[in-house]
Formats: sequence, C-alpha cells, structure tokens
Amino acid sequence: MGLGKVEMNEEQRLKNASEEKGGLVCSLSELRQIGGVHGGRSKQKPNDSLLPGLNDDVALNCLALASRSDYNSLACLNWKFNRVIKSGTLFEMRKKMGIAEHWVYLIFDLKGWEAFDTRRKKWMKLPKMPCDECFNFADKESLAVGNELLVFGRELLDLVVWKYSLCHTRWVKCRGMNVQRCLFASSSLGTMAIFAGGSDKKGNVLDSAELYDSAAGTWELLPSLLTPRRMCSGFFMDGKFYVIGGLAAPTVPLSCGEEFDLQTRKWRKIEGMYPIVNVTCQAPPLVAVVNNQLYSVEHMTNMVKRYNKLDNTWSVLGRLPVRVDSSNGWGLAFKACGDKLIVVGGQRGPEGEAVVLNYWQPVSEVSNQVLEWKVLGIKEHVGVFIYNCAVMGC
Repeated sequence: MGLGKVEMNEEQRLKNASEEKGGLVCSLSELRQIGGVHGGRSKQKPNDSLLPGLNDDVALNCLALASRSDYNSLACLNWKFNRVIKSGTLFEMRKKMGIAEHWVYLIFDLKGWEAFDTRRKKWMKLPKMPCDECFNFADKESLAVGNELLVFGRELLDLVVWKYSLCHTRWVKCRGMNVQRCLFASSSLGTMAIFAGGSDKKGNVLDSAELYDSAAGTWELLPSLLTPRRMCSGFFMDGKFYVIGGLAAPTVPLSCGEEFDLQTRKWRKIEGMYPIVNVTCQAPPLVAVVNNQLYSVEHMTNMVKRYNKLDNTWSVLGRLPVRVDSSNGWGLAFKACGDKLIVVGGQRGPEGEAVVLNYWQPVSEVSNQVLEWKVLGIKEHVGVFIYNCAVMGC
C-alpha cells in the first residue's frame, strides 16, 4: 500500500474518531501545521522520521496519544523524541485533541515534590528544587497553570517564584508578580491564572490583582478588588473569576465574594456569598469547582457544601472522609480533579502514617446525590500534613 493510501486511511480514521468524540481529534492537515509538516507528503528521508515507516504527522499523533508519564522515557530514546517533547508541541496537540491526564502534585515533607498519576495510580518524584534553605522551610503556595507548576515563597532576601516546566522537567526561578504578595487568592483556567489580594512583605492587606499568561510568561495588572483581603480563596466558574472569604484585617472576617468578568474587566460584589466566617487561625476557604459547580468544606463541622447560584445559598451534602476541625483546615487539600472532587489528607494506622487521596464524582444532572468517597491512591510511610497541593490537567 502506498504512503498516499496510508494517509487517506489515517485521515478517515481520525475523522471517524473526531465525530465520535464531538470533534476533539485533530485532522492530519491540522497535525501537519502543528508539527511543521506543510502540505502533501513529507520530503524527509526515511532515517529522519520519528517512527520508521510513518510520516511525521502520523508519528506525532501517536506520541500525543501516549501517556505523559512515559514522556521522560521517550525523551531518552533519541534526540528526535527529546526535541519534540521539550518543544511543547505534544502538549499543544493534546489540548487540541481534547486529551487531558490529571496529575496531583504534592509536598508532604521537605524531601521535595511528588506527582501522582491518577490514571495509572503511579507516584513520581520531581527533581529537587535548587532553592535556598529559607525557601525550603518557609510557608509556600502553589498553582498549576497550563503545563507549569508555580510555587510561591520567601527566600532569605525576598519573595520569589519557582516554576517547574513539564516540557523541560526542571525548576527555574521565574519573574514574579508586579506586586509581591502572599496569602492570596488564585486559580487557573488553561494557560491563564489570576492572583488577587493577599499581604505584602510588611503585612499590609492588598486589593491588587494580576493575570499570569504561562504561554508568554508575562504578568499583567488587573483592576483592583473592591475590598482588600488576605487569607482568601479564588476559583473560576462559568468563565469568570471569583474571590471569597478571607480577612480585611486581623479581626475583620469577610462573608462577601467578588466576581471578575474577563470581558468587561470589572469586579462585582456578592454579599453573603461565603457565610462560613473565617478567624485568624483558620486556613483560607477550602473550595473546588467541578463542572462549573462550586463546593466547599466547613472547617468546624467537616461537612461538604454545594453552592446554589440562583439564590446565593449553600446546601449540605455530607461529611468529609477525614477530619479538618482539629487543625482548623490546615494540612488538607480539597481540589477539583477533572470531573471529580478529591480530598487529600493524612491518616495514622497500625502500619504507620500515610497520605490518602479520596474522590467523589458528582453527577451534574442529579440534585440530591449521596456523597460516597472512594480511595484514589495511597502514599505510605510519609507525614500526615499536606503542605501544598496542585492539580494539573494536560
């Protein structure tokens, strides 16, 4: 069979797969543009191909479909695979094809970050961050944006941002925000993230906000919050960014929320959006959005609640699989992981300490759902306190 015939069959296969998945699979012509193969048949020599016997556009499609936990191994096979993976091309292709594997990034001791592949149930260690000891021992905040993991903290002389890139599999210190801050609200949507409020180095409560573009590596100042706040939480829902909870001053808790419209670039206050009053010693609100539905944890009762958008109220769903009241919400992660809610917490048993990932998969069409937690993964013989947690889907 000639190469042209192979391409025609492959084109038809992709077209059928695209129709089955709602048009999420790339066509060969689109793959040629992504992979740098222009028009018709590639003029490369046989020994220059990524996969012998296949045109590079088909080979790129195969590599994009591979699990990204195999990317490090594939990059070691030859320089061609290494170049393709480190270029970021495969992540762009996966995004266009509608492929997303969700990994959970955790730090539960000073040995460093670990990643958990939720599909393969596989734990992997990240390279050691080349930071100073001050950053290593200080409090940190983290967020996954695109295919980057950002970690914010304090080094000896200043607040800094370290970035772990999936393409280059290494840590680099990157440019920080225009307004340095900690204890801020943050959330990401694709390759974009918004950071709002927090405290500066002197402890002043901030009302400023910024947008980070991971594709360009740039920070852009946004209009300021209507109310300065720290120890708050942020999330995206229905294409808009929200900030809820926090403190306007050490003894002034906030029950209002704020909504930022990316189209109009304006903030809107929502009174009583988060009536679970924070006190100084409590963690920022534990919130997560799955399928554009907001969920939260009430620290003192260990109960999971769901937000009702129409009447700005909260309804109780059920209890967490772990306790957070004894630690005022610290040391536990409550996150969205694709179409699942996950709770990451430590537990002590006869065989020692372990970190357990529990999940619940909401059904958007069902209002009265039973909250049934299932175990997603376990990491044994580690501490029970979760210092940082971020979820990345790409």
